[in-house]
Amino acid sequence: MAQTVRITALLVALFLQIACSDPQDTPRSQTQAVVPGKIADPSINEASGLARSHLRDDLLWVINDGGSPPVLHAIGLDGRSQGSVLLSNAKNIDWEDLASFELDGTAWLLIADVGDNENRRDNVTLYLIEEPAIDAVQRQTLPAAQQISIAFPDGPRDAEAVAVDIDNRQILILSKRDIPAVLYAVPLQPPSDTLLTAERLGEIAGIPQPTQHDLDRAIPHKDWHWQPTGMDFAANDDAAVILTYRAVYYFRRQPGQSWFAALQAKPLRFDLGQVRGAEAVTFSHGGDAVFVSIEQRHAPLLRFNLTQ
Repeated sequence: MAQTVRITALLVALFLQIACSDPQDTPRSQTQAVVPGKIADPSINEASGLARSHLRDDLLWVINDGGSPPVLHAIGLDGRSQGSVLLSNAKNIDWEDLASFELDGTAWLLIADVGDNENRRDNVTLYLIEEPAIDAVQRQTLPAAQQISIAFPDGPRDAEAVAVDIDNRQILILSKRDIPAVLYAVPLQPPSDTLLTAERLGEIAGIPQPTQHDLDRAIPHKDWHWQPTGMDFAANDDAAVILTYRAVYYFRRQPGQSWFAALQAKPLRFDLGQVRGAEAVTFSHGGDAVFVSIEQRHAPLLRFNLTQ
């Protein structure tokens, strides 16, 4: 009987180890998401990127996934439409993330056309545009101020998570399908318009990795919950968030610490609950909240308050 009990205990322990999708025992926040509204514009049917405005603290920018027109959509913090901007010299092959930043007193938006589901794109494109003063009545048409073409040093990579490191004047790109995910860097102000090769900074250990159980069930269940689909840095550069299909991971950054080092630490996890298809994330203007949305028409705009 004692032998049977020991074997049973071992089997239970093994089952729990295999079933666990968070092997690093990442601490979880008890904060629940609130839904201040839904994205009202029906043309935003695959929100793949969110970014806060640096001109207005009550405004967010949204982009659609690949195949849609090259349009930047402005929404309020309740999801209501505030206007849109068509980029006259851009193409939406696979827009997957959106970043906002301020450089030398000017507010900018960065559109990351970096998706590559089949790992076939020899190079991908980043578009930069000065953040426009939005007109809620009429769609504006403006050109992107700059296009940066990049290749990855280790071949084509699918990516959906991009943020801007102002301190080092770099654009950071986090791969999606590598295990662990890999962080790359590109100059924010390249010296020429020639094709750039991104710098491989290394693997990111801070995001919990899939177990063998997760990998075995991924294809039949269409569940790749560990893959990063968005990233953002707080305006004061002291925190980062990485979004996966299942959770938001919140990282603190110490003064003088690189973002690569900061993302190796154990983050705080905010669970998305029953929400599926989360692909867009941004900090609020003041850094006291995180907004998340998903790829569907009239998608809920989730808000996680970081301070109670």
